Amino acid sequence: MPELPEVETVVRDLARLVRGATITSAQVFRERNLATPDATTFADAVRDRRILGTRRRAKWIIVELAGGLLLLVHLRMTGQLLILPASAERDPYVRLSLALADGREIRFRDVRAFGRVALVAERTDGEAASNLDPKSPPLLADHGVEPLAEAFTVESFHALIASRGTRIKSLLLDQRWIVGIGNIYADEALWRAKIHPLTPASSLRPAQVSALHQAIVGVLSEAVAARGSSINDYTAPDGDGAMQERLDVYQRTGEPCRRCGAAINRLVVGGRGTHVCRTCQRPPRGSARTATSRSVRGPRWSERVTPETVGATRSERAAARRRSARRGEAA
Repeated sequence: MPELPEVETVVRDLARLVRGATITSAQVFRERNLATPDATTFADAVRDRRILGTRRRAKWIIVELAGGLLLLVHLRMTGQLLILPASAERDPYVRLSLALADGREIRFRDVRAFGRVALVAERTDGEAASNLDPKSPPLLADHGVEPLAEAFTVESFHALIASRGTRIKSLLLDQRWIVGIGNIYADEALWRAKIHPLTPASSLRPAQVSALHQAIVGVLSEAVAARGSSINDYTAPDGDGAMQERLDVYQRTGEPCRRCGAAINRLVVGGRGTHVCRTCQRPPRGSARTATSRSVRGPRWSERVTPETVGATRSERAAARRRSARRGEAA
């Protein structure tokens, strides 16, 4: 699932590509992807709305529309937002499209169809309402602190976890406490801070809290600068990210730790595959020794692109042609 850096990349791409554009019509091809309202109301409400800007809250993409409406998109596992000419062939995984006055379309593509789109009003406090009534309760009221916000200080982080006996990785993944961190960057931050994922959050010493805070902010900031990690299906409107080439532990099972040389292990924490160096990240006393297993890194989305793939960038199409040529030579 795309995490904070990937979602932030999509938000920035959209701001550059479609800010100021006007939506002329909408088509909903799979209404189950639409959380609110119904498809007819959605199409009527967005028609002739100008796109004013974009922002992010947690893992939600928020598109600001004229007239006080907000279009929210959660990519979930395989969601993609593509900006294409209206004449481009539509593949069967496009769940919703917005036609723009300049002849382009914003297409929400989602192979596994877990993603969500919602059209709601903007409340007077700037938050997204629960529906088209601006007086309705905030939709994202249960979301926690933003880890790249100024308010996320070492002191606030310590206060957040001081009384929590939860395993630190599980707490980092809990969007009610800290938003935007998923499996990739939780593993990476814990490795940087030399903290084992099974460590109870409340048992962390002040120096460890400080190291983990620095690691969280550092790895997320680096990933945003690198346009996120393009693993499996993630790509942004303006192309892939590069952070996957810089990951230190995630999906590196069996490979040497870049700090000490010991093999990276994989275990399961709270039902999530977790990558750890047991030499650098000492397990807490009395923790269960979960059996390790090998994990194979999923291919980048661009590695599955063909020259005809809808949504591919010019460089991705060129790379696809080169791969096709090499296979032809090998044959």
